[in-house]
Amino acid sequence: MDRCKKYVGKVVPVFKRRTFQFYFRKYYFFILACCVFLAFVFYRFLLLPQIYLNGSKKVILNYKEKYVEKGYHASFSGGDITDSVVVSGRVNSEKLGIYHITYSVKNGIFSNRVSRTVIVKDISAPTIHLESEGDIYVCPGKEYVVEKYRAKDNYDGDLTDQVKVKKNRDFVVYSVSDQAKNKKEIRRKIIYEDHEKPQLVLTGSSTVYTFLGENYDEKGYQASDNCSGDLTDRVKVSGKVNSNQLGEYLLTYSVSDDSSNSVEVTRKVVVCEHGRKGTIYLTFDDGPKKGTTDVILDILKEEGVFATFFVTNGGPDELIKRAYDEGHSIGLHTASHDYSIVYSSVDQYFEDLNTVSNRVLMITGVESKIIRFPGGSSNTISRRYSPGIMSILTREVLNRGYKYYDWNLSSTDAEGGNHTASQIYDSVVSKLSKDRINMVLMHDIKPYTRDALKDIIHYGKEHGYVFEKITMNTEMVTQRVNN
Repeated sequence: MDRCKKYVGKVVPVFKRRTFQFYFRKYYFFILACCVFLAFVFYRFLLLPQIYLNGSKKVILNYKEKYVEKGYHASFSGGDITDSVVVSGRVNSEKLGIYHITYSVKNGIFSNRVSRTVIVKDISAPTIHLESEGDIYVCPGKEYVVEKYRAKDNYDGDLTDQVKVKKNRDFVVYSVSDQAKNKKEIRRKIIYEDHEKPQLVLTGSSTVYTFLGENYDEKGYQASDNCSGDLTDRVKVSGKVNSNQLGEYLLTYSVSDDSSNSVEVTRKVVVCEHGRKGTIYLTFDDGPKKGTTDVILDILKEEGVFATFFVTNGGPDELIKRAYDEGHSIGLHTASHDYSIVYSSVDQYFEDLNTVSNRVLMITGVESKIIRFPGGSSNTISRRYSPGIMSILTREVLNRGYKYYDWNLSSTDAEGGNHTASQIYDSVVSKLSKDRINMVLMHDIKPYTRDALKDIIHYGKEHGYVFEKITMNTEMVTQRVNN
């Protein structure tokens, strides 16, 4: 017993020593791996500078799509070193393939590098363009005829000859695939129904003029339908023109197809009177202007004569208002009087005209439909800016309810003409005729025209002429269109 007690204290330490050695030897490689890992982490995240990419490290880029760098930032020991990053590599999006963008940074003896992979591939489906959109309507009793189409791919180009068309009674499907297996499909429903209105076209202008006492001559019309064919003989005309009474008359033209789709158009017929021979129409362009127009209005008031002012967007509003209030006609000339603008296109002409029209409406409260083209309808300067535009405008203004007035007697007071009152007087009175109406072109912005006006009026009165202003019932005086 004593012997056992002697060795009890020694047995335990030996047991413990053997147990530590046993476990150390058993887990030696695991402990070594942990040490290596900790050393790597220390080196990788504490000694190396760090680069962080914005966005994904793998980017899919469509063919020909511009590559846009998402950005990056770099740090070392908590400090920003983004400006030290060097980016290398490029992406050619016009060539399919895999590209690598490398981001490198160095700080002292330590450096780091990361990369982003950009894959350029064709991921866009082809496009198919058809003549129509939406559901397809087919005339009752007829078969659907495959319409024209074209197909195009951003990488493969024209694929029209590879389009497949499948149809049955109710549907038609157009489909095409490119080399990258991107597929496009258009499915349309076929509806056997006529949903289109007939086409009804008037021969001639939608606004026509006839003279008092003369029978109205119908210009005619044509009607057709996509399913029913020619419908001209089905057109019904309602409304009457009383050519024995001045005024405006509306004629209504209507027609229906076999599916009861109908259309209606109107024509305005204006009954006006022939100008009385020996009448003088004093017309003034380009105003108003203070110092001339106001004096001209004084003279007209004193002489009891009415005139017509074709105004622009210049000059005082109050002179236009005064002219209107005193019974004169306010016509539309041009807002800008810039030929390069006015005659650059049909749309531009009407934009200019609408501008001055809105001014007159604002001042007088009345919409004027009496116009004079800058340079007259026979001008050739418009040819510089838009060949043939006057041939279009002279028809279109009538279609829109305007009447245009040129002149058959010029006072020659425009640029390059006469510059004295006596010359203006001689130019007008020498050309007056009792065998016609006398549409006199003058400019109320010219002082010599102002100074000649009273003598011209006196001459007209003394020789039996009468003075009138232009109204919508006045016969148009027009010149030959040269463009």
